[in-house]
Amino acid sequence: MKFNEFQSILSHDRLQRYLVACGHDTRKTMTLYRLNLNLSQEVFTLLSCFEVAVRNSIDNILTQSLGNDWLRDAVMNGGIFDIPACRDSANIIRKAYQRLQRGNSYTHAKLIAEMEFGVWKYMFANPQYRAVGRSLLSIFPNKPRSTALCQYNNTFMFNELDGINILRNRIAHHEPICFALRQPVIDISYILNAYQKLHTLFMWMGIDSHSLLYGLDHVQQVCGRINKL
Repeated sequence: MKFNEFQSILSHDRLQRYLVACGHDTRKTMTLYRLNLNLSQEVFTLLSCFEVAVRNSIDNILTQSLGNDWLRDAVMNGGIFDIPACRDSANIIRKAYQRLQRGNSYTHAKLIAEMEFGVWKYMFANPQYRAVGRSLLSIFPNKPRSTALCQYNNTFMFNELDGINILRNRIAHHEPICFALRQPVIDISYILNAYQKLHTLFMWMGIDSHSLLYGLDHVQQVCGRINKL
């Protein structure tokens, strides 16, 4: 495909950053755009595995302590999330539950699957963390011990998960991930840092990420191809 046609489909504004980063070399611009899509696919695969691992770990703990329908029960009248401080989480959960109810298809597993990653992130925000019994740090049995300089508490984990959530949303909204922040300069350091963080969080969870992601993890190879442009 010629660049003019490529640009007419994807838009001048979307490709401008790629074009500048590639010194207005149109062939290289198209290659970089495709490699960014490739990298987005690779990273999203890892994020998907991580999200499922986190939500299942949270669900396993809270099912034991709060019952088999804990997520639904949490937003019922008098439930643990039926408080002003947990209003946003409760609204998301309640709407998903009501959709399933209207379709006569509610199960706990389906309600869990309906939740976006932000719901699991907010399980580590202070109100939700306290509401569920302050037990969720146990999904990270291998995290470092807290020190005077760094507290590896629920707030720390919320911030770690927030960074993962931001990356997930960037990819979901088709934003480029191959550039320096707000600059038309090729730079994959952000992704490599996030990639390392993902593997670290898996390790803190006691999960062998390299075995889990065998045959799926090609992030470093695609980053290498981008760096060679």
